[in-house]
Amino acid sequence: MNQSLQDFGPDSRTQSLRTLTLVTYLLYAFSAFVGITAIVAIIINYVKRDDTRGTVYESHFTWQIRTFWWGLCWAILGAITVWILIGFAILAANSIWLIYRVVRGFLAWNDGKAMPV
Repeated sequence: MNQSLQDFGPDSRTQSLRTLTLVTYLLYAFSAFVGITAIVAIIINYVKRDDTRGTVYESHFTWQIRTFWWGLCWAILGAITVWILIGFAILAANSIWLIYRVVRGFLAWNDGKAMPV
């Protein structure tokens, strides 16, 4: 019984992608407490990205991928510069930015809207 989402029709596929998008937003949100969940989320984003093509969730996956990589870059820069104290400001700003991105994405998801890409 090896069926794909396409076998269940467009409504099942869309609902499955909607749920998966919510799961990835939650994983990114939980990463503030358990960092490994962001790794799980980015893997899901890349593995399932092709399935989202042509749907509103494609923009959400792109949003999440960009959020992960930019957040990681700023976290590394903050960690490297923490010894000259500027790193604390970078890390704080990064945390606020990450919260904003997850909340904004979740709200757009909840309204069934695409994210700006």
